[in-house]
Amino acid sequence: MQFPLSEHSLLVQRNSSVLVWVSRHLFDVLGCVEKMVFPECVLKCSHSDSVRFGWDRTRIMKVESALQADTRWQLIERITASPPFQKSARLRDLLCYLAERTLQGQTQDLSEHNIGSAVFGKARDYSVVEDSSVRVHVRQLRLKLHEYFDGEGRAESVIVEIPKGAYTTLFRTVEQEPAAGPAPTDLGLKSLLRWLPWSLAALFLVTTLVAWFRRPAVSIPPPPPWPLAALFDSSDSSVQVVVADINYGMMRLVDEQTVTLEQYLSASYRSGAGFTSAHPTARDLRVNKYLSGSLLTSYADLVVVDTLLRLSGNSRDRLAVRSARELRPRDLEQGAFVFVGSPSSNPWVSYFQDKLNFQEREGKVGESLKFFQNMHPKGGEQDTYHGLTFTGNSGEDYATISLLPPAGGRGSVLILQGLQQEGTESAGLFLADAANRQKLQEALGVSGSPAQPFYFEALIRTQAVAGAPNATSIVATRVIHP
Repeated sequence: MQFPLSEHSLLVQRNSSVLVWVSRHLFDVLGCVEKMVFPECVLKCSHSDSVRFGWDRTRIMKVESALQADTRWQLIERITASPPFQKSARLRDLLCYLAERTLQGQTQDLSEHNIGSAVFGKARDYSVVEDSSVRVHVRQLRLKLHEYFDGEGRAESVIVEIPKGAYTTLFRTVEQEPAAGPAPTDLGLKSLLRWLPWSLAALFLVTTLVAWFRRPAVSIPPPPPWPLAALFDSSDSSVQVVVADINYGMMRLVDEQTVTLEQYLSASYRSGAGFTSAHPTARDLRVNKYLSGSLLTSYADLVVVDTLLRLSGNSRDRLAVRSARELRPRDLEQGAFVFVGSPSSNPWVSYFQDKLNFQEREGKVGESLKFFQNMHPKGGEQDTYHGLTFTGNSGEDYATISLLPPAGGRGSVLILQGLQQEGTESAGLFLADAANRQKLQEALGVSGSPAQPFYFEALIRTQAVAGAPNATSIVATRVIHP
């Protein structure tokens, strides 16, 4: 499964243009839908509607006259009466609520939970983690405010903003443009009209000459940085990125059996005939049929592939992405390889395990924690390094970044493997950071880009928060001699 990566840039530009257009018109469409489905919500909320949502809008009309006379509150009323806000009553209510609390000095009420209960009628015990409606509507409100001040309200002397990360209303005074001078006299106007064609002709001539002689600057991508540079030799052969076979990992869990690379390559295993359960249920057979007939990979692998594409620079077109299930032993004789995932998700990594100091170990499949075994511990190092129990948890996880010499072929091998998907993702993100690459060179005792391939193995630790890797650091390194 190879992808024509030379089309990657065109695809990104096309998708970016579509995204800008969709973002610009999305909220108008949502407003039309709201008007058709909930026509009563398009009108200003009545007293009963406001009470139902937990916040009485008519209370604003009864507040002290100081608020009614406040020019900032009058600006809020002009904004809510403008066309951009006529399509969504909820955005009007939200802006009024935020502005009133700010002007009244009651900003302590402007928490996400309080806003959800007061404006949107949420239950008092609702969870802001599971319900993001407040954050979504505040983002919509920011866009609508920009739309107002770019159009109907561009002459306002005060701009209303809702800073990111907060729900308070900010009133910012802008400098007024100087008043236009007196109208030109008839004599000046006639002189301008007489010289205007000649001025335009001269301007056209100058711009034509500049466009003719100026050559467009061509941006040349930089070469791949170390250690990826070792993968791209002068032969222009491809670098194959072999992503994990998630189906294989799930079949291991269903079958609760370890699988060797030889078994994985057999036709019986890939067809699902190698299912070892003595009495499989109908459900087991359906799951096994699906896993053996589909081809899946993980989000972590996509992050790593994206990182490799960005780091490859002017050699990006030489990358070829394929699944572990499509690879055959003879393929290793051609070019360089990047293997993504550990032996429990990418069985090809086990082919190189004897060359690694930090090797993945596991007890009973699906019940025991996976860990890295330190085959030759040095002073201050642990014998084992245990990671997360399951993907998606919070805590420490480990990964290794290994650059190995050719295995009977013509190119180097880069392995990025984590105990869980968080570890694998952190390995890719680690290489994407120039500061981290510098720290790795310092730990290995090398500098710059070595003239000859420098092979190594590095164990890194990451702190995962709800499945997202963060705060990666180097734990131990090894220099590998060919």
